[in-house]
Amino acid sequence: MAIERTKIVDIFNPQLVGQKVCAKGWVRSHRSNKYVHFIALNDGSTIKTIQVVVDPAKVDEELLKTITTGACIGAVGTLVESQGAGQSVEIQCDEITVYGTCPNDYPMQKKGQTFEYMRQHAHMRLRTNAFGAVFRIRHNMAMAVHTYFHQHGYFYFHAPLITASDCEGAGEMFQVTTKNLYKLEKDDKGQIKYDDDFFGKMTSLTVSGQLEGELGATALGAIYTFGPTFRAENSNTPRHLAEFWMIEPEVAFLELNGLMDLEEDFIKFCVQWALDNCKDDLEFLNKMIDKDHKLIERLEGIVKSDFVRLEYTEGIKILEEAIAKGVKFEFPIKWGGDLASEHERYLVETHFKKPVILYNYPREIKAFYMKQNNEPEERRTVQGTDVLFPQIGEIIGGSVREESLEILNSEIERRNIPTKDMWWYLDTRKYGTCPHAGFGLGFERLILFVTGRQNIRDVMPFPRTPNIA
Repeated sequence: MAIERTKIVDIFNPQLVGQKVCAKGWVRSHRSNKYVHFIALNDGSTIKTIQVVVDPAKVDEELLKTITTGACIGAVGTLVESQGAGQSVEIQCDEITVYGTCPNDYPMQKKGQTFEYMRQHAHMRLRTNAFGAVFRIRHNMAMAVHTYFHQHGYFYFHAPLITASDCEGAGEMFQVTTKNLYKLEKDDKGQIKYDDDFFGKMTSLTVSGQLEGELGATALGAIYTFGPTFRAENSNTPRHLAEFWMIEPEVAFLELNGLMDLEEDFIKFCVQWALDNCKDDLEFLNKMIDKDHKLIERLEGIVKSDFVRLEYTEGIKILEEAIAKGVKFEFPIKWGGDLASEHERYLVETHFKKPVILYNYPREIKAFYMKQNNEPEERRTVQGTDVLFPQIGEIIGGSVREESLEILNSEIERRNIPTKDMWWYLDTRKYGTCPHAGFGLGFERLILFVTGRQNIRDVMPFPRTPNIA
């Protein structure tokens, strides 16, 4: 009778010692002498490998020669306490099955590979220890997101991926069409006619589920969206992807202080979840990948910190004072301008040495839907918030939404925003408007921080960037 496979994550159970077990997975390493073979086997269920000890007298020598790094095998034998260092148990092997051999040109050999090199072999890099750790953590962070909002009474709300609305107003969207691109009909003004397109109008992949999420909040009270979003921004920085995942809660009757409370509490919950549920993977990344070996220390620091709440105007003063004292920045600082990553990181890493929630931004650099503060026109601010993290910069962007139909219409007109496809959004202010607020968290930026990686392409299984799809 065949022995049922035991996942390697479960095989370290002391109660299995002395029993026959079957482990299946991919070979991390194979070393041998004329008396014994040692095979390190991993199946992706854990960062750990199980050592398979093979007596060459029990297994065909020609078969053993085919077991190279990357090969897929199954091993049956007795689980015993290990005599060697580095593992608590090992398998004294009786039988090996080779499912797939691996030629010597396997790109993920057991040697130090740079992340740049592994990006060139994105289809194979998932099998490495580093990426296995990252994507197990990514799974756990998704579970943390759903757990937090479920425990706090939020409803999971699915916003459409195809939309006629540009939430950010930047126009950097991927168009969706069924039209024949080689036979595009145009009207008298030279504009493409969409009468015969699937939706009868120009549509694109969404950059955000926020606008639809606001409708959900006015019906269900508190909702969150969590799904893929898309931006056709021709950017090759370590912080940008063309396809990424967003977490966007929207809450009725939430005001500015409550929004900042939510942002801080949510992200601390997620970081603590990683510390509680991803111990082995974090310890591996802390030791083998993080250059300062302070990954776990940084995560624990986030949970223990009280986030600084700093008005934009005060933040500008701090940065101007730093320049006066000789601090050099690549980009200029002035009231009314957006902060660059270097400015955000100075506030977090140098000045306060803890996370910062920056709020009350100038109206001109924020989206049309943010609630305006009652200030002089030339220095009008809005109740926008950005959560700034060490090594990352902005990790959350949120705001109190403008609930006044009159003010919202005025702002849309002032910015010359087309309203023909926004009537449904404005109806939320026309019919039973209410104070409400929400934020957006780029999921990959959260994973970037939790794993200590430096490039966002290394926390997405199959990153989509300019010229790479």
